Amino acid sequence: MAFAPFSVYTSTGDSTILGSFTEKSAGNFFEFSKNLDDITFIDVVEYPHLVWVTSPSGFDSGFRYANVKKTVAYIVVDEDDEGNPVIDKWNIKQKRMYESLFN
Repeated sequence: MAFAPFSVYTSTGDSTILGSFTEKSAGNFFEFSKNLDDITFIDVVEYPHLVWVTSPSGFDSGFRYANVKKTVAYIVVDEDDEGNPVIDKWNIKQKRMYESLFN
């Protein structure tokens, strides 16, 4: 399970949290939020989401840049020698969009 930090939730943070999904093959749960980063090697239009990941110790260790669609998510997992993103394709299920408390 990988929950987003409180800093992106509607009630305690900047309200960029968008939803959650389950990765199909392993059944792991992830939350995702808007990508507001100003970064050089990732096109924010192409990867508009941050998928929050958890370290083996269970504490929040950060995020991966991603494009979460209806049944797949494209996750940036690394950078090659030329500085291009290395992408994994995850099959996902049970995608759920959260409703903002302020809508």
